[in-house]
Formats: sequence, structure tokens, C-alpha cells
Amino acid sequence: MRRGWGDARMSGNKDVFYDQKFYEGQRANSSASAHLVIPLVKDIVDPRSVLDVGCGVGTWINAWLQAGVEDALGVDGDYVDRNLLQCPADKFVSHDLNAPLSLARRFDLVTCLEVAEHLPDYSAPTLVKSLIQHGDVVMFSAAVPNQGGTHHVNEQWPSYWVALFDTHGFNPYDLIRPRIWFNDRIEWWYRQNILIFANEDAASRLDLASSEAPIDIAHPAFVEAATRAVPLSTQVKERLREGGKRLLADTPVERPLRRLAKERRSR
Repeated sequence: MRRGWGDARMSGNKDVFYDQKFYEGQRANSSASAHLVIPLVKDIVDPRSVLDVGCGVGTWINAWLQAGVEDALGVDGDYVDRNLLQCPADKFVSHDLNAPLSLARRFDLVTCLEVAEHLPDYSAPTLVKSLIQHGDVVMFSAAVPNQGGTHHVNEQWPSYWVALFDTHGFNPYDLIRPRIWFNDRIEWWYRQNILIFANEDAASRLDLASSEAPIDIAHPAFVEAATRAVPLSTQVKERLREGGKRLLADTPVERPLRRLAKERRSR
């Protein structure tokens, strides 16, 4: 949803998908989301260095810099118009992420947000390996099936990515979604998809708590968007909504969500 490259990067037709209109369309909302999510991430990781893989025009890098993380670096394809960069030019590195990435250093936090769906499925293992080779903690999100967006070629449920991270000894920690689920100032795809991945050493050092909550969940805003996109009867729409409620009911993730909703109503 946010930005990407995929087969357009390899075919030379990248400008067809990722032009000025594409980046301007996502910049403002992405920036607002970044400024709201970053303080929550700092509570968990408190990084002194951040690498954003698939940074687009550097919107999240700019937000990290404003949050006081001076050692922040973004990576994306050479098609990114440098005139549109939201971060200093020396904070941007050009690289085709269908190929392995090696920056010869590590970061306290690696992020990759709404990028992986733009890469073909055969590049997914390479992307994940590039992420984990640059840090012990990764904040990751990717579009789920039928989420839709510009040149989405590999939409997968989070469990698909969990399996790829697991091959490198990285486990998922659902620490962000419960804290942003009801915040409609944050784009719903972040609220639905963001997970923290960490290896055993980092999880122990940061005292990350695992959860038995389901990983593959759909945000109501996604369901609404999907049902608007496909003509469905009112009865079918209501059944979809009720089915989603039953799926979440009485699960570990639902209890904190209900508590947050109650606190929100009491304000």
C-alpha cells in the first residue's frame, strides 16, 4: 500500500507504478501514522539506529529523525525521485531489494512496512534474510490477501511471513496492534498488519512477552473496504461482520482491544 518495486523494477517500467502521484498520495497519511506509531515502538525497543527497508521517499525516516534517532537510514529502488525525498539525501541508499542487501553494519531496529507485497513471491525469502542480517529486531507489516493497492503481487497473511522469519530464529511479538487498533488517525493497514520480530537474544534483552493471540486477523476497516469494493447484499455484509466478531471474541487479543475501546468511550 505504501510503496514498492516488484517486477516493474526489473522490467524497467517502474515509473508506470511508482510516480510522483503515487508518492504524494501516500505521503501525508503515512507521515501522520509514523509520528503516532514511533513513540510506541520506542517504548519497546528505544533504538539509537534504524534502517527502513523500502523507505519510499523517506517519510518514516524523517519521522525517526524528528523523534531524536539521528542514525536513521532508508533503502529503496533507484526509481525514487530524489526531488520528492522527505529525508536528507545522505539518509537514502538506492538498492534493488529483489537482490540481497548488505550494508556491512547492523541497526538497533530494522523496519519494513507495507513493502513486501510489491515484491514477487520468489523474492520474499531474500527480503526477509536482508532484514534479519541488519538487526536483531524487525518491525514488519505487509498487505494481506485482497487488501489491494498499487502493483501488489504477493499479498499474504502474516503467518506466511512468520514462517519465513522462523527459519532464521526470529519469533513474532504482537505488541503494536493492540495499542493502535482503535486509533483511526493511523492508517488501518498499519493497525492490522504491524508485528515485531526478534531473535532469542533480543527478546530476552528487551523482555518481550509472547502471546497466544491469533496472528492472522482482519481489521474492521479492511472488511468495510473489501465489502464496498465488491457488490454484496446487506445480509451477506452483516454475516461477514458478525463472523469477524465471533472470530475475535474471547481470544487473548480481544480482551485488551475491548479494554482500549472502553477507555476510549470514557474519555
